Amino acid sequence: MAITEGLAVLPSILIVEDDADIAGMLVELMRGNGFEAFSAANGVEMDRLLARRGFDLVVLDAMLPGEDGFSICMRLRASRPIPILMLTARREEVDRILGLELGADDYVTKPFNSRELLARIKSILRRASLSQRREDVCVPLTFAGWRIDPNSRQLFDADGDEVSMTTAEFDLLWAFCCNPNKVLTREQLLSMTHAGSAGPIERSIDAHVSRIRQKIEPNLKDPAFIKTVRLGGYLFAAAVERQP
Repeated sequence: MAITEGLAVLPSILIVEDDADIAGMLVELMRGNGFEAFSAANGVEMDRLLARRGFDLVVLDAMLPGEDGFSICMRLRASRPIPILMLTARREEVDRILGLELGADDYVTKPFNSRELLARIKSILRRASLSQRREDVCVPLTFAGWRIDPNSRQLFDADGDEVSMTTAEFDLLWAFCCNPNKVLTREQLLSMTHAGSAGPIERSIDAHVSRIRQKIEPNLKDPAFIKTVRLGGYLFAAAVERQP
Protein backbone atom coordinates (compact mmCIF):
# COMPACT_ATOMS: atom_id res chain seq x y z
CA MET A 1 0.00 0.00 0.00
CA ALA A 2 1.45 3.34 -0.97
CA ILE A 3 2.45 5.88 1.69
CA THR A 4 2.85 9.56 0.88
CA GLU A 5 4.23 12.09 3.38
CA GLY A 6 3.03 9.99 6.32
CA LEU A 7 -0.52 9.70 5.02
CA ALA A 8 -1.97 6.38 3.88
CA VAL A 9 -3.12 6.38 0.28
CA LEU A 10 -6.11 4.28 -0.73
CA PRO A 11 -5.06 0.92 -2.18
CA SER A 12 -5.26 1.11 -5.95
CA ILE A 13 -6.79 -1.73 -7.96
CA LEU A 14 -6.43 -2.24 -11.72
CA ILE A 15 -9.23 -4.33 -13.25
CA VAL A 16 -8.40 -5.89 -16.61
CA GLU A 17 -11.78 -7.01 -18.00
CA ASP A 18 -13.15 -6.73 -21.53
CA ASP A 19 -16.85 -6.97 -20.52
CA ALA A 20 -17.78 -3.32 -19.95
CA ASP A 21 -20.69 -4.17 -17.62
CA ILE A 22 -18.57 -6.41 -15.40
CA ALA A 23 -15.69 -3.93 -15.42
CA GLY A 24 -18.03 -1.10 -14.43
CA MET A 25 -19.58 -3.16 -11.66
CA LEU A 26 -16.16 -4.10 -10.29
CA VAL A 27 -14.92 -0.52 -10.37
CA GLU A 28 -18.04 0.57 -8.48
CA LEU A 29 -17.63 -2.28 -6.00
CA MET A 30 -14.00 -1.41 -5.34
CA ARG A 31 -14.63 2.31 -4.97
CA GLY A 32 -17.55 1.64 -2.66
CA ASN A 33 -15.31 -0.39 -0.35
CA GLY A 34 -12.37 1.94 0.17
CA PHE A 35 -10.26 1.36 -2.92
CA GLU A 36 -9.16 3.39 -5.88
CA ALA A 37 -10.12 1.49 -9.01
CA PHE A 38 -9.38 1.76 -12.72
CA SER A 39 -10.21 -0.56 -15.59
CA ALA A 40 -8.58 -1.69 -18.82
CA ALA A 41 -10.24 -3.75 -21.55
CA ASN A 42 -7.11 -5.57 -22.72
CA GLY A 43 -3.38 -5.98 -22.24
CA VAL A 44 -2.49 -2.91 -24.30
CA GLU A 45 -4.68 -0.61 -22.17
CA MET A 46 -3.31 -2.27 -19.03
CA ASP A 47 0.28 -1.56 -20.09
CA ARG A 48 -0.56 2.11 -20.70
CA LEU A 49 -2.05 2.48 -17.22
CA LEU A 50 0.84 0.63 -15.56
CA ALA A 51 3.29 2.93 -17.34
CA ARG A 52 1.54 6.01 -15.94
CA ARG A 53 0.97 5.03 -12.32
CA GLY A 54 1.47 2.34 -9.72
CA PHE A 55 -1.12 -0.17 -8.57
CA ASP A 56 -1.34 -2.36 -5.49
CA LEU A 57 -3.17 -5.26 -7.16
CA VAL A 58 -4.39 -6.39 -10.58
CA VAL A 59 -7.72 -8.20 -11.01
CA LEU A 60 -7.15 -10.03 -14.28
CA ASP A 61 -9.73 -11.75 -16.49
CA ALA A 62 -8.41 -14.90 -18.16
CA MET A 63 -10.46 -14.58 -21.36
CA LEU A 64 -9.39 -11.35 -23.04
CA PRO A 65 -9.25 -10.28 -26.70
CA GLY A 66 -5.75 -10.42 -28.14
CA GLU A 67 -3.30 -11.43 -25.44
CA ASP A 68 -5.16 -13.64 -22.96
CA GLY A 69 -5.04 -13.33 -19.20
CA PHE A 70 -2.74 -16.31 -18.68
CA SER A 71 -0.12 -14.79 -20.97
CA ILE A 72 -0.51 -11.39 -19.30
CA CYS A 73 -0.17 -13.00 -15.85
CA MET A 74 3.08 -14.69 -16.87
CA ARG A 75 4.40 -11.45 -18.37
CA LEU A 76 3.49 -9.37 -15.32
CA ARG A 77 5.03 -11.86 -12.95
CA ALA A 78 8.30 -11.83 -14.88
CA SER A 79 8.57 -8.04 -14.76
CA ARG A 80 7.09 -6.83 -11.45
CA PRO A 81 6.03 -8.11 -8.00
CA ILE A 82 2.47 -6.72 -8.12
CA PRO A 83 -0.14 -9.13 -6.66
CA ILE A 84 -2.51 -10.69 -9.21
CA LEU A 85 -6.00 -12.10 -8.69
CA MET A 86 -7.35 -13.93 -11.72
CA LEU A 87 -11.08 -13.69 -12.40
CA THR A 88 -12.65 -15.88 -15.06
CA ALA A 89 -15.67 -17.84 -16.20
CA ARG A 90 -13.47 -20.88 -16.83
CA ARG A 91 -14.33 -23.18 -13.94
CA GLU A 92 -12.17 -26.20 -14.80
CA GLU A 93 -9.68 -26.98 -12.05
CA VAL A 94 -6.87 -27.28 -14.59
CA ASP A 95 -7.39 -23.62 -15.55
CA ARG A 96 -7.34 -22.55 -11.91
CA ILE A 97 -4.14 -24.46 -11.24
CA LEU A 98 -2.59 -23.07 -14.43
CA GLY A 99 -3.32 -19.51 -13.32
CA LEU A 100 -1.66 -20.13 -9.96
CA GLU A 101 1.32 -21.85 -11.56
CA LEU A 102 1.80 -18.86 -13.85
CA GLY A 103 2.08 -16.59 -10.83
CA ALA A 104 -1.40 -15.49 -9.78
CA ASP A 105 -1.79 -15.02 -6.02
CA ASP A 106 -5.41 -16.18 -6.10
CA TYR A 107 -8.12 -17.26 -8.55
CA VAL A 108 -11.88 -16.56 -8.44
CA THR A 109 -14.43 -17.93 -10.91
CA LYS A 110 -17.49 -16.25 -12.36
CA PRO A 111 -20.20 -15.88 -11.26
CA PHE A 112 -18.60 -14.71 -8.04
CA ASN A 113 -19.83 -13.54 -4.67
CA SER A 114 -18.90 -9.89 -4.18
CA ARG A 115 -18.15 -10.37 -0.49
CA GLU A 116 -15.86 -13.31 -1.20
CA LEU A 117 -14.05 -11.38 -3.93
CA LEU A 118 -13.52 -8.43 -1.58
CA ALA A 119 -12.32 -10.76 1.18
CA ARG A 120 -9.76 -12.34 -1.11
CA ILE A 121 -8.55 -8.95 -2.37
CA LYS A 122 -8.23 -7.66 1.19
CA SER A 123 -6.38 -10.81 2.20
CA ILE A 124 -3.81 -10.39 -0.57
CA LEU A 125 -3.35 -6.68 0.17
CA ARG A 126 -3.10 -7.31 3.91
CA ARG A 127 -0.30 -9.80 3.43
CA ALA A 128 1.53 -7.47 1.06
CA SER A 129 1.09 -4.48 3.38
CA LEU A 130 2.24 -6.37 6.48
CA SER A 131 5.24 -7.61 4.55
CA GLN A 132 6.25 -4.11 3.50
CA ARG A 133 5.86 -2.69 7.01
CA ARG A 134 7.48 -5.59 8.84
CA GLU A 135 10.03 -4.34 11.33
CA ASP A 136 13.53 -5.72 11.45
CA VAL A 137 12.73 -8.53 13.90
CA CYS A 138 13.86 -11.46 11.74
CA VAL A 139 17.29 -12.19 10.40
CA PRO A 140 17.90 -13.50 6.88
CA LEU A 141 18.27 -17.25 6.49
CA THR A 142 20.53 -19.19 4.14
CA PHE A 143 20.34 -22.67 2.62
CA ALA A 144 22.64 -24.28 0.04
CA GLY A 145 23.99 -20.90 -1.03
CA TRP A 146 20.56 -19.28 -1.23
CA ARG A 147 19.65 -16.31 0.97
CA ILE A 148 16.11 -15.31 1.94
CA ASP A 149 15.54 -11.96 3.67
CA PRO A 150 12.17 -11.52 5.45
CA ASN A 151 12.69 -7.81 5.94
CA SER A 152 13.26 -6.82 2.32
CA ARG A 153 11.16 -9.76 1.07
CA GLN A 154 13.91 -10.82 -1.31
CA LEU A 155 15.40 -14.15 -2.37
CA PHE A 156 18.97 -14.31 -3.69
CA ASP A 157 20.70 -17.21 -5.43
CA ALA A 158 24.26 -18.38 -4.87
CA ASP A 159 25.58 -15.69 -7.24
CA GLY A 160 23.83 -12.94 -5.30
CA ASP A 161 21.22 -12.34 -7.99
CA GLU A 162 17.67 -11.62 -6.86
CA VAL A 163 15.01 -14.15 -7.87
CA SER A 164 11.54 -12.69 -8.41
CA MET A 165 8.78 -14.16 -6.24
CA THR A 166 5.11 -13.51 -5.67
CA THR A 167 3.85 -12.63 -2.19
CA ALA A 168 2.41 -16.13 -1.78
CA GLU A 169 5.58 -17.82 -3.01
CA PHE A 170 7.79 -15.84 -0.65
CA ASP A 171 5.50 -16.53 2.33
CA LEU A 172 5.50 -20.25 1.53
CA LEU A 173 9.27 -20.50 1.09
CA TRP A 174 9.80 -18.52 4.31
CA ALA A 175 7.48 -20.94 6.15
CA PHE A 176 9.57 -23.84 4.84
CA CYS A 177 12.85 -22.19 5.85
CA CYS A 178 11.53 -21.54 9.35
CA ASN A 179 10.54 -25.20 9.70
CA PRO A 180 13.31 -27.24 8.05
CA ASN A 181 13.13 -31.03 8.09
CA LYS A 182 9.56 -31.02 9.40
CA VAL A 183 6.58 -32.48 7.58
CA LEU A 184 4.07 -29.68 7.05
CA THR A 185 0.55 -30.46 5.89
CA ARG A 186 -1.22 -28.32 3.32
CA GLU A 187 -3.55 -27.10 6.06
CA GLN A 188 -0.58 -25.99 8.18
CA LEU A 189 1.02 -24.23 5.22
CA LEU A 190 -2.23 -22.43 4.41
CA SER A 191 -2.47 -21.29 8.04
CA MET A 192 1.14 -20.09 8.05
CA THR A 193 0.88 -18.19 4.78
CA HIS A 194 -2.67 -16.82 4.99
CA ALA A 195 -3.07 -16.34 8.76
CA GLY A 196 -6.49 -17.94 8.72
CA SER A 197 -7.94 -15.33 6.38
CA ALA A 198 -9.75 -15.99 3.13
CA GLY A 199 -7.26 -17.49 0.74
CA PRO A 200 -6.93 -19.79 -2.23
CA ILE A 201 -8.02 -23.39 -2.10
CA GLU A 202 -5.79 -25.95 -0.45
CA ARG A 203 -4.73 -27.27 -3.85
CA SER A 204 -3.09 -23.89 -4.54
CA ILE A 205 -0.29 -24.90 -2.17
CA ASP A 206 0.72 -27.51 -4.74
CA ALA A 207 0.75 -24.90 -7.51
CA HIS A 208 2.91 -22.49 -5.49
CA VAL A 209 5.28 -25.30 -4.50
CA SER A 210 5.63 -26.16 -8.19
CA ARG A 211 6.58 -22.57 -9.03
CA ILE A 212 9.07 -22.34 -6.14
CA ARG A 213 10.68 -25.58 -7.26
CA GLN A 214 11.13 -24.16 -10.75
CA LYS A 215 13.11 -21.30 -9.22
CA ILE A 216 15.29 -23.06 -6.64
CA GLU A 217 15.59 -26.75 -7.48
CA PRO A 218 18.62 -27.88 -9.52
CA ASN A 219 16.68 -30.95 -10.76
CA LEU A 220 12.89 -30.73 -11.02
CA LYS A 221 12.58 -34.48 -11.56
CA ASP A 222 14.25 -35.14 -8.21
CA PRO A 223 13.74 -32.11 -5.91
CA ALA A 224 16.53 -31.69 -3.39
CA PHE A 225 14.87 -29.07 -1.18
CA ILE A 226 11.07 -29.36 -1.13
CA LYS A 227 10.18 -33.02 -0.77
CA THR A 228 6.64 -34.34 -1.26
CA VAL A 229 5.53 -36.55 1.61
CA ARG A 230 2.85 -38.99 0.48
CA LEU A 231 -0.39 -38.48 2.45
CA GLY A 232 1.48 -35.95 4.57
CA GLY A 233 2.33 -32.75 2.77
CA TYR A 234 5.80 -31.34 2.20
CA LEU A 235 9.19 -31.35 3.90
CA PHE A 236 11.96 -28.79 3.41
CA ALA A 237 15.07 -30.97 3.36
CA ALA A 238 17.77 -28.30 3.42
CA ALA A 239 20.13 -27.23 6.18
CA VAL A 240 18.99 -23.72 7.12
CA GLU A 241 21.23 -21.29 8.96
CA ARG A 242 20.72 -17.84 10.40
CA GLN A 243 22.81 -15.22 8.66
CA PRO A 244 25.26 -13.64 11.13
